[in-house]
Amino acid sequence: MNDQKHILIAPLNWGLGHAVRCMPLVDEFMCQGAKVSLASDGNSLELLRKEYPSLHCIELPSYNITYKTANMFVNIAPQVPKLLKAVKLERQFLDSIISEYKFDAVISDNRFGIQTNRVPSVFMTHQLNIPVPNRLVQAWVTGRNNRYIDNYDECWVPDFEKEPSLAGKLSHGPQWGKVKYLGPLSRMKYREEEKKYDVIIILSGVEPQKTYFEEKITEQAKKIPLQFLIVSGKTHKKEQRQLSDNIEWHSYMTARELNKAILQSGIVIARSGYSSLMDLVKLRASKVLLVPTPGQTEQEYLAKRFSEHPQFTFQLQKHLNIEKALNNMPEEVPGPEFQDVPSPMRGIIEGFLSGLR
Repeated sequence: MNDQKHILIAPLNWGLGHAVRCMPLVDEFMCQGAKVSLASDGNSLELLRKEYPSLHCIELPSYNITYKTANMFVNIAPQVPKLLKAVKLERQFLDSIISEYKFDAVISDNRFGIQTNRVPSVFMTHQLNIPVPNRLVQAWVTGRNNRYIDNYDECWVPDFEKEPSLAGKLSHGPQWGKVKYLGPLSRMKYREEEKKYDVIIILSGVEPQKTYFEEKITEQAKKIPLQFLIVSGKTHKKEQRQLSDNIEWHSYMTARELNKAILQSGIVIARSGYSSLMDLVKLRASKVLLVPTPGQTEQEYLAKRFSEHPQFTFQLQKHLNIEKALNNMPEEVPGPEFQDVPSPMRGIIEGFLSGLR
């Protein structure tokens, strides 16, 4: 009798970070003998298909969120009806396929519609607290967020349970029994590599801000006498070209290619998305400029938090000055040191699979 459990893993398509941080989960579930299917939409789904060509991938309804202004409330408030509709549609969609594919459990990375009472459901997030400038609004938003999470059987947090943690107050909100800390999630592996680029620029996040950032950063890089590598995060087609004598451009890189490229670069410029930060910590990055996505208060909080370490500095996109940031970076600083403890992820997944039998 085949006792292999079938797990659906569904990351949110909100930049590529949710898909990227789900990859260690995919790898570990398969390592422990589970069958894995993947579900998402847009660029995240395309990336997952390229990273896991042998796995079954399912397209989900899109949340279609954009960040047009630097005000979180102005960005999100008009899109709430669209969000709620997408959540309802994906819940209906999951209900329609769960028997067809015989899923034994579903893992949602910030997709509130990927939840069912028919099989165990897990919600993964690094935000038990959601930062909002207004305290009353923050209390309401965090309460609403946690009520959604309470519909799930377990909540997995990709961070350390104890300080010093990576996400700080974001990942250490109200505690209840279903919260389990996986430890940071990253497929990256540190090793010594000969330097090839002075600066690598890793673009990510939602449109149209990602394009604005790319245009601004490319214009400045052309005027700086250093060798730049730009990874644009455009997954629909794998392309490579030379933008100028000092700028090499790639549409996207696989996890393995990006791992090597970061290690071959002296300085990293990136968004302060949580998945990017987990990767940079794993790679012991020693010189990093963080530029939070305008209107994402979570990224602003993380950029400020990480800038307390000498390896990291941050600038707002509207004040971006690459040359100034590079000139102010320390000459030689070791990579950031956080907790050196075994990851509990393997044991948590082992226990979860055992509970399905």
